[in-house]
Amino acid sequence: MSVELTLFSYLIDRIFGEFSFIRHPVVIMGDYIKWFEKHFYKDNIIRGVWLIFSLLFFTYIIVHIFVLFLSGLGHPYLQVFLFSIIGSTTIASKMLYDSVYDIIKNPSHIKYLVSRDTSQLSSSDINKAGVETYAENFSDGVVAPMLYMLLFGLEGAFIYKAINTLDSMVGYRNEHYEKFGKFSAIVDDVANYIPARITAILIGLLMFSKKSLLHFYSYGKKHDSPNAGHPISSMAIAIGVKLGGDTVYFGKLKKKAFFGDGRENISSNDIYLALKLRNRFDLFILLLGVIYATTTWW
Repeated sequence: MSVELTLFSYLIDRIFGEFSFIRHPVVIMGDYIKWFEKHFYKDNIIRGVWLIFSLLFFTYIIVHIFVLFLSGLGHPYLQVFLFSIIGSTTIASKMLYDSVYDIIKNPSHIKYLVSRDTSQLSSSDINKAGVETYAENFSDGVVAPMLYMLLFGLEGAFIYKAINTLDSMVGYRNEHYEKFGKFSAIVDDVANYIPARITAILIGLLMFSKKSLLHFYSYGKKHDSPNAGHPISSMAIAIGVKLGGDTVYFGKLKKKAFFGDGRENISSNDIYLALKLRNRFDLFILLLGVIYATTTWW
């Protein structure tokens, strides 16, 4: 059922996006992380280990209880439909696309998508941040949860989202989180190792860029993250721009490598080019669905 679950979960998210009438599971995970930090924070690695293991334990138990409950309801097709509604909350294709597309008309909204300082960004810098955000988060928000859902069902997708949420909240290398968030950052790196490279390859294939497929790794390995640089580099090469470069975070200039060897001046049209990935990914998923249905149902 994992194949049907993954395909229908993507389809539901692609059409409806986030369900505004419920509290999103990632928000609930974030609430738990804040609660744990408030009551149990200490500047050591062990407390960070307790944080990640407790969140993953509770996430697995809660999701597994839902799976067991829904498994007893009605026809298998009904079960797949209900599972897919829940599974769609782990995928962020529509929200990611809409948020990055919004940057074209409302450049100041980039501050909601990135952690870098945005007050002094030029138009080119804003567009660059938008393209980087879309490429990197296409891995974290689309490919990775779908992969873990395909391999390990609903539990796998939600465990991945818990790991990703932990990294986004405590996986920073600063005085407060250096030790407390270290284990979360390491686990996130491990969880995203394969999805990031799959995403980079998909970008090269779907954007019809042989150069991306051949050279994304040589650029991507220069990134501080073992994963984020690969989809960013693949996208940069595919649309002919140069991403990365020195960036200001929290008032401090951080030296960063460049990804790609194209134009440094990045326009809003480059965001449009990057966003073409979504429709091509849709066709790719549709093709996989047709192939699966043909080989399974007939």
